[in-house]
Amino acid sequence: MNLNFASDNTGPVAPKIMEAMLAANTGAAMPYGNDPSMDEVTQGIRRTFDMPEATTLLVTVGTAANALALAILVQPYETVFCHRTSHIELDECGAPEFYSGGAKLTLVDGPDGKICAEALRAAIERVGTDLHSVQLGALSLTNLTELGTIYTLDELRTLTGIAREYGLYTHLDGARFANACAALGCSAADMAQGFDMISFGGTKNGCMGVEGIVIRDPEMAQQAQFRRKRAGHLWSKNRFLAAQMQAYLHDDLWLQLAAQANVAGQRLAKGLREVGARLEAEPAGNMIFARLPRQAHNRAFAGGAQYSLSDENGDGVLARFVCDWSKTEDEVDALLALLQGKSAQNAATSAATA
Repeated sequence: MNLNFASDNTGPVAPKIMEAMLAANTGAAMPYGNDPSMDEVTQGIRRTFDMPEATTLLVTVGTAANALALAILVQPYETVFCHRTSHIELDECGAPEFYSGGAKLTLVDGPDGKICAEALRAAIERVGTDLHSVQLGALSLTNLTELGTIYTLDELRTLTGIAREYGLYTHLDGARFANACAALGCSAADMAQGFDMISFGGTKNGCMGVEGIVIRDPEMAQQAQFRRKRAGHLWSKNRFLAAQMQAYLHDDLWLQLAAQANVAGQRLAKGLREVGARLEAEPAGNMIFARLPRQAHNRAFAGGAQYSLSDENGDGVLARFVCDWSKTEDEVDALLALLQGKSAQNAATSAATA
């Protein structure tokens, strides 16, 4: 039984994605995105996002998608506003600054991993306009957030509207874009409204390794192509990236997989509350931060459960749990049983016969 809840990156590749990659592994295809499958991806993204002129560049990792997107949007002497818990601030080893040639990240506060409108406006107003200051560049938001919470569509539109007032470009870090859409019951076009650039994540949601940089403005497309090539992220055998994205888009597989992950995440969140854990924020999808009693944590780890620890003190631990698309009810219930001091195997048997 798979009791690894450390990350949605630990999950397997979805069967339809793997089948598409195997199907692509026949015959010859032109390299560097010049094969017919890439044309189909471009059209599929345009339909899904309702962006008739959008360009999509495929890369293999989310850090490349975010860093290259921001490098396209900002100059080295400009700044990107982001939440202080954002992935581009805490988890990308300076890649956004590196690829943009030194653009600054300006950190904005807000509870539950979300930027407050008032805090954003204040942060923008604090940036000077003279020769000695960084200049206004872009706003980067993340949905789902790094704390597993969610911006509503109204909140996104308020923040992107403020950005527009000040002439900022807008970027959406969508590593869990699909989970956010599934949680809100909205379309990709709804989520993307107001954004110039979207990192459309696939790797955390059942793909082998593919992320789409979705570029709204066709005038940015050529610069984007050059930046991807210069950064070493233009794959020769791009057909294997395109095959994943084709299958991901087909019949909204991206949304189905995310919905499955969210269902498991919500089941886990409910169970964690019932076993006495304290949730740090209200989880909207498949990622949960919960403070566990130390004894419960010790029992779970001793029973083979895996999840990430972000803080430990004498009485308890702060744990991060993430459900991937393949997580079953039995696996969730087995983890909860371990936290309660019960046998994971007995919990799975009971669930199967219930």
